[in-house]
Amino acid sequence: MENVQILSNSFKDNDMEEQRFETVIKPQNGWFDLHLSELVRYRDLIFLFVKRNFTAHYKQTILGPAWAIIQPLLTTIIFTVVFGNIAGLTPVGVPPFLFYLSGNIIWQYFSNCITGTASTFTANAAILGKVYFPRLVMPISTVLSQLIAFAIQFIFFVLFLGYYVITSSYVRPNFCVLLLPVFVLQLAMLGLGFGIIIASCTTKYRDLAMLVSFGVQLWMYATPVAYDIEFISERFLPYYLLNPVTPVIIAMRNAFLGVGYFPIKYYLIGWGSTIAILLFGIIIFNRVEKIFMDTV
Repeated sequence: MENVQILSNSFKDNDMEEQRFETVIKPQNGWFDLHLSELVRYRDLIFLFVKRNFTAHYKQTILGPAWAIIQPLLTTIIFTVVFGNIAGLTPVGVPPFLFYLSGNIIWQYFSNCITGTASTFTANAAILGKVYFPRLVMPISTVLSQLIAFAIQFIFFVLFLGYYVITSSYVRPNFCVLLLPVFVLQLAMLGLGFGIIIASCTTKYRDLAMLVSFGVQLWMYATPVAYDIEFISERFLPYYLLNPVTPVIIAMRNAFLGVGYFPIKYYLIGWGSTIAILLFGIIIFNRVEKIFMDTV
């Protein structure tokens, strides 16, 4: 009997040694158990979702990705006529079309990041409830897929910029154009942060989803997209520059158009608030992802 028991114990030990698992799913109890390293392991899945999002967005459309150019183009034409020619809200000497196009492509990328990530839980409840993967994969893939559309719009902008650099003496880009990746990174982080905060809240409060588009539109008018910052009263200018998107738009126009100035102080403050909002959003998102299936 002792020999049989010894043999059975040895078999159990061998079975335990043979069972090796690549992925072990454990409950996350702490607020700061973020496990961000998993995003690196699932990077292939992120790129698959990026491809899916971009393809699905323009699927069954006649013009396809050309809509990425048509939408900011039509918006820029309207802004040029209404705010530029009629209201006169552009700086003297700067081509109004180029001025508004630069602001529109920046704002459209930022707003699309917010509205796209805000519906992470509600729009993907079916797949999130069946398959395990880091939930941050979904909003990150949304931000990256919007980056493709931004790249198309930026190439369109550069073509017009080259034309005006040749024909106009007022458009003079400077060395700050090299900071473009930093500008885009900040907008992506800020849009992702606000988006996942809204996504975390909409699982319980669906009314908030109805207010996202309206709130983003109001935010645009509190940002120098449709007008130049010189029309803001000096009394309210310090508070106005605390909007983290405002210094990015001003800095990008200064870099590519040579208009205005680079608000380095408020730009750094904007970076601080961007990091804080993103970290807060990740923590809230991480907490809600454990229970969202009970409320979606």
